[in-house]
Amino acid sequence: MTAHVLVPVDGSRPSRAALEYALEQFPDAELTLLYVVDPMTDYSRQRAYPGYTTEDEYTSEREKGEAVLESLEETLPDDVSVGTVVEAGDPARTIVRYADDHGADRIVLGSHGREGVARYLLGSVAETVVRRAAVPVTVINDREA
Repeated sequence: MTAHVLVPVDGSRPSRAALEYALEQFPDAELTLLYVVDPMTDYSRQRAYPGYTTEDEYTSEREKGEAVLESLEETLPDDVSVGTVVEAGDPARTIVRYADDHGADRIVLGSHGREGVARYLLGSVAETVVRRAAVPVTVINDREA
């Protein structure tokens, strides 16, 4: 029996599909939705848009994460209770660390299903999580969403 399922989300269609899958497959489990703020996003925006400060951008990304979590919570049935958390760091490493530190029994995450050069250049959070996680990982890809 899976008691605690971690569902990393980013507001994308695959992450919403991962949440739906977790709700269907693990109806009695404790669910935690995790939004990871990637500091590299902040850095990239600062370089592209001079005048923004680190604090301004970090707050903006954090607020985006909180809005994504809030919107997902609003879609859940009334009888479903989930925990939500925003963490900062490299997405794959943060997901694995959070699962380890908080006793997750499974991770369910969405994947954009990139291939070829896009996958090479952008990396694969899902692939890294699958390789490094100490618990079972279910990946819902964009084609399934």
